[in-house]
Amino acid sequence: MEPTPPEGLGSRDRILWAAATMLGEGPGAILSVRNIAARAGVSPGSLRHHFPTQRALMDTVLPLVYDMVLPEDSVHDSSLPARDRLVARLRRLLAPTGAGADPRESWRLAFERYVDPEPTEAVREEYLALEREMARRVESCLAVLQNEGALPEGDTHRRVRFLMTVVNGLSIAQALPADASLPRTETEVLNAAADAVLTGGV
Repeated sequence: MEPTPPEGLGSRDRILWAAATMLGEGPGAILSVRNIAARAGVSPGSLRHHFPTQRALMDTVLPLVYDMVLPEDSVHDSSLPARDRLVARLRRLLAPTGAGADPRESWRLAFERYVDPEPTEAVREEYLALEREMARRVESCLAVLQNEGALPEGDTHRRVRFLMTVVNGLSIAQALPADASLPRTETEVLNAAADAVLTGGV
């Protein structure tokens, strides 16, 4: 039986609830306007009134989802070294479903949702929105460190792309067979990436 929105929500919140619950479902949950509107119990026209584009909807719902899954970390705690705070932010992006999540299962679901099927516009928009939200979280961390003077001036976009590439590579490594040294290697790589950014090498 398909879940229904909680009582008392307005149409905008029903739409956000529907999109968030569908994101948490298996690869078969296609986040098309028609499907989200049906789950929310609103018309497609109502959905478009609140969110004129798929991007607008995804860019609104994903921060809400990530805030639930990844509550605020220590990035604003200036008593901690800048490198530790940046590495902590990157590490949280490596395991967004929490400690104990199976990286192999996460990659299997990602493959089934974004790689295996023909990339429809809805699938493409959903994936790009996920990337934008992860990049936004890295960028916000860099902004905090730059405001504190812990990060030299530089090309923020380039730094974010570099750090996201490191995170993506490590997430693949987590899903593949590895020996017991992987956690140590992961920490070394994250520290090296943070150092490269914080010293202006990237």
